[in-house]
Amino acid sequence: MESNEVSRVDSLRRANSSNIWRNNSMDVFSTSERENDEEALKWAAIERLPTYLRIRRSIINNEEGKGREVDIKKLGLTERKILLERLVKIAEEDNEKFLLKLKERMDRVGLDIPTVEVRFEHINVEAQVYVGGRALPSLLNFFVNVLEGFLNFLHILPSPKKPLHILQNVSGIIKPQRMTLLLGPPGSGKTTLLLALAGKLEKDLKHFGRVTYNGEVLEEFVPQRTSAYISQHDNHIGEMTVRETLAFSARCQGVGHNYEMLAELLRREKEAKIKPDPDIDAYMKAAALEGQQASVVTDYILKILGLEICADIMVGDGMIRGISGGQKKRVTTGEMLVGPIRVLFMDEISTGLDSSTTFQIISSIRQSIHILNGTALVSLLQPAPETYELFDDIILLTDGQIVYQGPRENVLEFFESMGFKCPERKGVADFLQEVTSRKDQWQYWANKDVPYSFVTVKDFAEAFQIFHIGQKLGDELANPFDKSKCHANILTKKKYGVNMKELLKACASREFLLMKRNSFVYIFKITQLIYLAIMTTTLFLRTKMHKKTVEDGGTYMGALFFTVTVAMFNGISELNMTIMKLPVFYKQRDLLFYPSWAYSLPPWILKIPITLIEVAIWEAITYYAIGYDPNFVRFLKQYLIILCINQMASSLFRMMAALGRDVIVANTVGAFALLVVLVLGGFVISREDVHKWFLWGYWSSPLMYGQNAIAVNEFLGHSWRKVTRNSNETLGVLILKTRGFFPQAYWYWIGVGALTGYVLLYNFLFTLALQYLSPFRKDQAGLSEDKLLERDGSTDEEFIQLPSQKSISETRMVDEASRSGSRGMVLPFQPVSLTFDEIRYAVDMPQEMKSQGVFEDRLELLKGISGAFRPGVLTALMGVSGAGKTTLMDVLAGRKTGGYIEGNITISGYPKNQKTFARISGYCEQFDIHSPNVTVYESLLYSAWLRLPPEVDQATRKMFIEEVMELVELNSLREALVGLPGENGLSTEQRKRLTIAVELVANPSIIFMDEPTSGLDARAAAIVMRTVRNTVDTGRTVVCTIHQPSIDIFDAFDELLLLKLGGEQIYAGPLGRHCSHLIQYFEAIEGVPKIKDGYNPATWMLEVTSAGSEANLKVNFTNVYRNSELYRRNKQLIQELSIHPQHSKDLYFDTQYSQTMVTQCKACLWKQHLSYWRNTSYTAVRLLFTTLIAFLFGVIFWNIGLKRRKEQDLFNAMGSMYASVIFIGVQNGASVQPIIAVERTVFYRERAAGMYSALPYALAQVIIELPHILAQTLIYGIIVYAMMGLDWTTSKFLWYLFFMYFTFLYYTFYGMMTMAISPNPHVAAILSSAFYAIWSLFSGFVIPLSRIPIWWKWYYWVCPVAWTLYGLVASQYGDNMDTLENGQRVEEFVKSYFGFEHDFLGVVAIVVAGFSVLFALVFTFSIKVFNFQKR
Repeated sequence: MESNEVSRVDSLRRANSSNIWRNNSMDVFSTSERENDEEALKWAAIERLPTYLRIRRSIINNEEGKGREVDIKKLGLTERKILLERLVKIAEEDNEKFLLKLKERMDRVGLDIPTVEVRFEHINVEAQVYVGGRALPSLLNFFVNVLEGFLNFLHILPSPKKPLHILQNVSGIIKPQRMTLLLGPPGSGKTTLLLALAGKLEKDLKHFGRVTYNGEVLEEFVPQRTSAYISQHDNHIGEMTVRETLAFSARCQGVGHNYEMLAELLRREKEAKIKPDPDIDAYMKAAALEGQQASVVTDYILKILGLEICADIMVGDGMIRGISGGQKKRVTTGEMLVGPIRVLFMDEISTGLDSSTTFQIISSIRQSIHILNGTALVSLLQPAPETYELFDDIILLTDGQIVYQGPRENVLEFFESMGFKCPERKGVADFLQEVTSRKDQWQYWANKDVPYSFVTVKDFAEAFQIFHIGQKLGDELANPFDKSKCHANILTKKKYGVNMKELLKACASREFLLMKRNSFVYIFKITQLIYLAIMTTTLFLRTKMHKKTVEDGGTYMGALFFTVTVAMFNGISELNMTIMKLPVFYKQRDLLFYPSWAYSLPPWILKIPITLIEVAIWEAITYYAIGYDPNFVRFLKQYLIILCINQMASSLFRMMAALGRDVIVANTVGAFALLVVLVLGGFVISREDVHKWFLWGYWSSPLMYGQNAIAVNEFLGHSWRKVTRNSNETLGVLILKTRGFFPQAYWYWIGVGALTGYVLLYNFLFTLALQYLSPFRKDQAGLSEDKLLERDGSTDEEFIQLPSQKSISETRMVDEASRSGSRGMVLPFQPVSLTFDEIRYAVDMPQEMKSQGVFEDRLELLKGISGAFRPGVLTALMGVSGAGKTTLMDVLAGRKTGGYIEGNITISGYPKNQKTFARISGYCEQFDIHSPNVTVYESLLYSAWLRLPPEVDQATRKMFIEEVMELVELNSLREALVGLPGENGLSTEQRKRLTIAVELVANPSIIFMDEPTSGLDARAAAIVMRTVRNTVDTGRTVVCTIHQPSIDIFDAFDELLLLKLGGEQIYAGPLGRHCSHLIQYFEAIEGVPKIKDGYNPATWMLEVTSAGSEANLKVNFTNVYRNSELYRRNKQLIQELSIHPQHSKDLYFDTQYSQTMVTQCKACLWKQHLSYWRNTSYTAVRLLFTTLIAFLFGVIFWNIGLKRRKEQDLFNAMGSMYASVIFIGVQNGASVQPIIAVERTVFYRERAAGMYSALPYALAQVIIELPHILAQTLIYGIIVYAMMGLDWTTSKFLWYLFFMYFTFLYYTFYGMMTMAISPNPHVAAILSSAFYAIWSLFSGFVIPLSRIPIWWKWYYWVCPVAWTLYGLVASQYGDNMDTLENGQRVEEFVKSYFGFEHDFLGVVAIVVAGFSVLFALVFTFSIKVFNFQKR
């Protein structure tokens, strides 16, 4: 035994020394044995250390091969890089060797890596859904649903929802050390199954059945620490780089059992006197230490996922340019892989990745599962054959039932026993997804002797029970898991991966990083503050501010009120910043990365310094210049109170964000909270006038304490100590009393205390809300009755008798007929060919590249590309990501908005004219942009209405739409709502087909499609390609860019134009049967490897022409193509097609648009009406909000119109008008912006398609608001007018409604206008909110006109709110003859103090209406002129 060990150490040492020789082969002989001895001594020294120190030390060889001892915790970036380079140089080749070395080290001391086996038995999941018309949102349904839900809650009415069975009685085993693939068409319940296994099902789903890990039920341990569910949605914080995202995740997840295992490993090695490979030793120690900011594991995962090139690029989101979609997908996967996870559940991780990347990621995962004993269940959409081959087991799920589960080798055998055979050139995965579907099943029926009849999912499931694999599985499930076989404590009972202090540190450092990245926001806020402060100062300048009378005090009170308001509103930016990060928080909370308090503390604590600076700036500018009390202590006390108000506001808005959880809801709730707090603050209505039964509201408003404290601090000051004539109180106390504030000095400290209390309370509630609330469920597209029946029917026999189903043979005949090309003949079209010659496209050199030393002015993206597209020929545009496929398409379709284009393009021999070209061409964008709130049929009707020539009458148009829907297979979805991508509504593949249909109903002669199949599963891709093929067969010219086609998709194309990186052309020509021409062309180039049998030609072609293989072969494919016979043939073809045939005439249209202006307006208005009617989160919430506020104001200002005794009564009445106008107005302006933003992207697409000009669109957008706002005004006006007890004379009531209506209108149009002149909703929100503050300042309430300094008077006259208040007050009180306490008549007081005259009302009315018109016109103009879409 001993000698054996010694020789083993020896051989190891030799292996090591040979390693050193390899590194510097020059000095082979001078490297003596001495160094080896030195190394052995160093090892011996490490061996003698106690375990916890030994784990932290290792020996790392530097480049010369000299070993030195390092502390693993302090590894630098370069050292980590060198270590990884040595272990895994090229991810594809070395990963397996590396993992085997790890495994070998464990095996040598007989240490087993524990395994986890997951079983699930009899799992049933069902959801409650609305069916049919009730599933569509609309104003009516919204209110009906709320009512029904309430009555159902009280058990008065039964629920109108129907149960939908998602999973039906599924059972099975997922074995360790095997890769299991989960297949099934979309909607078959794959995600639900994965979530059920990971223990993460939604609370509102009914589910029974049991899931066990190693025989333990989910409740007995923490599944999130053992298994990871990798979601199909990518939620990441856009401002963090890829490396930071993964490092944060690694820090939170900790190292699991790695530490204990390593300690045990080192103990056994020490006993057996084994010396490990130093690199492997260093890696394992680094992977077992928690609390590192950046770990070796993160670098390793970045490497095997191929994310190294973008490791330091921001992830990006809608606002920030970041990494590509495919890279985001890999970050989502990597985020879980960096943790110590034993079981992986991966949900569609390949969407948007090309097949070679998918293959590489799956094979890395496979190696780690096989070698390190992991467990994995992966669902993939469109696995390429070579990826499919990597899996050991297959689970096939259809309609919530398991059709097959077992080894990959036996799956075809099972279907052959049922009579279905997979064709030769067909991927097995694609076959499996189609063989259970009603539409495609017949084509695989192999048993020609027996007539075919549809085999239901239930039949398959039952047949599988009898099949030998199914029987074996049943037997295994019947025997319970043998717990003695498994490692006892592999299933963690600990809730979080690392200790709480570490988690808090990690969250705090991330928050700090985000604050640095978001510094622009803070700088912008400070700039805005400075500008508001200067404005306030010049408005309340001390030279004009006296301290003699109570009225002077009122002006100071206005200044203080405005200061407090600014401090409140300063916190509102917290709302959006919190909501933006919530989806990521919910994801990480559910994965148990950190507790919610660790997330909610840092933003509060870390933002205090910023608040200190902001308040300091405000005070420095305003305090002495406005002329507050000059005592320095009072200056500091005012500083403190504003600081408290600011903190309170930030905390309040953070809490609102966590309660609202959705931008629109949170903004509405937030505005409502702000309103209540401000109105009850004691300035808008004084304490004496609040009704007894509403006093609790006054006492619970945090602003009351703030406002009172700041007022006491000022008015008890030295300069207000004058005693007035007819009372024995000082002027300051008198002012406080008339305004209803408490005059005692101790109220300052009460205020500070109360505000601090509120800050703590709100932060506590914020944490609670984060902990216990979940994000809103997005409603899926409504199910039709048939769909539901079909879904449940797959389990019932009587389903076959459903009347809606045609018999199979009939469908088959229809299919045959459609193939023979008798399609699409209702409307004739003129076939055209398109040629392009030597197209070059360049953009200005980006600044980043210039700074790296590139001197050219332009960056060329396309370099001399030529080709021809002909009618009835389907052309594929291919190339690796970044080769310029979409760019070429945009250039040819005339969709580029910038850049320099050279070369010539002809249409059937005539030079291309963009204006007419848009009429005969269609362009299907890669991103499917549609109005979210219309149904599929309405989308098509709208497109056809605007794009077909006016000669086509309505009946023909409808027939044509029906035909297109049949062609694109959209009939079953006619009534489905489109929805927003990724959130609700149609699935990706249905959206794609809608995009194609929307273009087809325009009856174009030539269609461009950008990646029509990306992001689809095999079945969906087949349906879309069938659509495309049907379109081509009608004789149209179709061009598709395509990413990673499967064999049968690639076979559908006739010609190919191939680009390589850098925009150069390397092939253009026919593909031939089974791509024979293409294969011959490339195999003829010397050095190119032959294609393997059954290999996908598209994948092969991209592999052999990649930049890497070009370098290996030392061939330039561009030159090869330029010198080929093919190139000459193409040039000749272009020449022939560039000459127009005789008797042909150039395309010509009288007008740019196919419909007249009036029709365009009608169509746009029709669509806007539908959009608004169904957009309940906008329209219904707005009406609800208005009603609530109306009642609230009615209660607070109860019967205020009847009191006309003191001046304060008039101030209160005006305050009520001021508050309502400002708040409902701002709410209108803010909530309309996201709506415009969504519609605007649709507008860009539709305008580019030549559907309408900007004017009808803008008009429709303006007109549709009129009735909605009228409803809002009536609701508000009637409730408030009645409850406030204002004068019930017809003229006064009508004036009131008139001013309210136009005020709400101009606010809404102002919101629309700011959106139209800014690139995104964030900029718009900031831009508009800056003006709202100034409007409220100059409204004439905070400081009356008579007191505004001469240099600001002009702004009062251009401020819309001032005119509204003028109108409201003058129409109510301008002719009132009652007398006040001080002997003045009401009309005199209104005239002397506010400067309002009743006779001026006509002008005021015209001006207020004029503002609405002005903003609407600017909106129209901006929509027409500005284009923020950069292409």
